[in-house]
Amino acid sequence: MAKAKSKTIYDVHPGVEMVQKWVGELKDKTGRTLEEWIALVKKEGPKDEKSRREWLKTKHKFGTNGAWWIAERADGKGGEEDSPEAYLKTAARYVEEQYAGPKEKLRPVYNELLTLAKSIGGDVKACPCKTIVPLYRKHVFAQIKPTTNTRIDLGFALTHYKGKLPKRFIDTGGLAKKDRITHRIEITAAEQIDGEVKKWLMTAYDLDM
Repeated sequence: MAKAKSKTIYDVHPGVEMVQKWVGELKDKTGRTLEEWIALVKKEGPKDEKSRREWLKTKHKFGTNGAWWIAERADGKGGEEDSPEAYLKTAARYVEEQYAGPKEKLRPVYNELLTLAKSIGGDVKACPCKTIVPLYRKHVFAQIKPTTNTRIDLGFALTHYKGKLPKRFIDTGGLAKKDRITHRIEITAAEQIDGEVKKWLMTAYDLDM
């Protein structure tokens, strides 16, 4: 995947490579480019995005992701995953929006968590989404989420951890739902980012081999 030249502390989301691959293969697989599919949707498809997704799946046999991506772009949305540069620009905005307004006072806590997470390994990638910042090694091993105006939930992927967990850990129900994030701890102040937090970030990182 092409690297975006940027001084951002964020990294290109793995989904960008997937979208680029899909766009590159679309003509060979379907007979139309992305632009041609968008034009067809606008000309012959339903008017609203949801109906367009169903139309693409039923009439043109697209899978869920392909139908979603085309319908979204036909509606003038999406595109932030079309290139590394576009994603990184959007990623910074996602974080600004997450910590805007009443949640602004949580930004120093977030900054410290991000710095700590990035320090535990040179291959740690922070790839912001709209409501969370997932942390990747090979997969998501942790995530930072401003859940309320006064609290960040630091989530951990501990599916394969068999030992005892500290009392401050809260089960997310992720294991039963087959989500990667299985546990979280609540952080309301930078002082709570202690050695235990670093230890468990490293544990989750080490489990993602």
